[in-house]
Amino acid sequence: MTTSPLRVGIIGLGRIGEAHARTLLDQAGTGTLLLADADPARAQLLAAALDAEACALTDILSRVDAVVISTPTSTHAELLVAAARAGVPAFCEKPVALDVPTTRRVGEVVATAGTPVQIGFQRRFDTGYAAAREAVRAGRLGEVRRVHMVTCDPTPPPAEFVPTSGGIFKDCGIHDVDALRWITGTEVRTVFAQGVARGAGYFGDAGDSSEAVAVLTMSDGGLATLHLSRYNGQGYDVRMEVAGTQGTVVAGLDAHSALLSAEPGVTFPDGEPHGWFYPRFQAAYSAELVAFLDVAAGLATSPASIADALEALYVCEALALSRDLGRPVDVDEIRSR
Repeated sequence: MTTSPLRVGIIGLGRIGEAHARTLLDQAGTGTLLLADADPARAQLLAAALDAEACALTDILSRVDAVVISTPTSTHAELLVAAARAGVPAFCEKPVALDVPTTRRVGEVVATAGTPVQIGFQRRFDTGYAAAREAVRAGRLGEVRRVHMVTCDPTPPPAEFVPTSGGIFKDCGIHDVDALRWITGTEVRTVFAQGVARGAGYFGDAGDSSEAVAVLTMSDGGLATLHLSRYNGQGYDVRMEVAGTQGTVVAGLDAHSALLSAEPGVTFPDGEPHGWFYPRFQAAYSAELVAFLDVAAGLATSPASIADALEALYVCEALALSRDLGRPVDVDEIRSR
C-alpha cells in the first residue's frame, strides 16, 4: 500500500488512450506519466503536448507502478499477462479477449500472480447507472420484473474495425450485460437474439450485425431486452430502464438523450444529443481511473474484475450463437465448454 503518487504508464494512444492520458494528468495520485504506442512517433508527439514521457513498449512495464491498456482488443490478453508477471497492476479496456479460453487463461495467470486488474466497464461509474443500482438494492422498485437496455451508435465504425471487434454483442452489448448483472444482482440464464446486416456491406462480410435485438431471461425469472444499433441517426443513445412492482427508473434519460417526443407540446429532451461515447461517459471514465489509482496503490480492491468480464463474455457468446442458430441459448451451454 502506498500514498505516494504513482508512475503510471499508458499503452495505446488512440482517442480513448489519449483521453485517459489527459484525465490521469489531472489526478493527485498520478506522478510521472509514461506513454507508449505501437507508433513511437505518436507517443512522442502526445508526450510533448502533455509534458509526459514517451517510452518504448518493451520498457514500459519495468518503469511504472501501474499501467492502463487501451490498445486493440487482440492485444489485451498478452499485455495483461505481461503486466501480471511483471507485478504491475493493470487497468484494461473491455474485453479481456474475444474468446472464453483466452479469458480464462488470463484470469488464471492474474490470480496466480496476485496482481490487481480492473476492467473498463465504465457504466459502473456513471451516476445514473449507479443510482439505478442503489434503487434496486434499497428495494425502492420492489421486485424487479423487466429491464430494457439500449446501446445505439450514431454512425458505424470503420470497415477495418469490424472483423476484429468481436461483433456487435461483444463490442457494444457487453457493457449492457455487465451493467445488467451489476445493477440487478442476478445472472442471465437464457438468451434469444436476432440480428441483421444493413447498411455498409462490411458487416455482412464479417458475419456481424449492424442491428440486433435480444430477450434475456434472468435467474430470478425477470426479463430483459437489449437493442443495439450502428445507425442511430438521432445521436448516441445509451439507456437502461429498470422496472419493478413498485417503481421504475431510467439511467441515461436526460436533456441530451437521442430521442424526440411525438406528443404535441412536449419538448423534452431539449438538449443537443451526444455525438459519440466519450462525451456521454466522460465523468464515468474519469471516475473509473481515479478508482484504479486506489486499486494500484493497494487502497481498494478491483471494482470490475476479470471474473466479471468472463461472466459478461459468456452471455455475449450466447447472444451471438443464438443469432446464428436462430434459437434460444442457455448461457450454461457456453459456460460448460
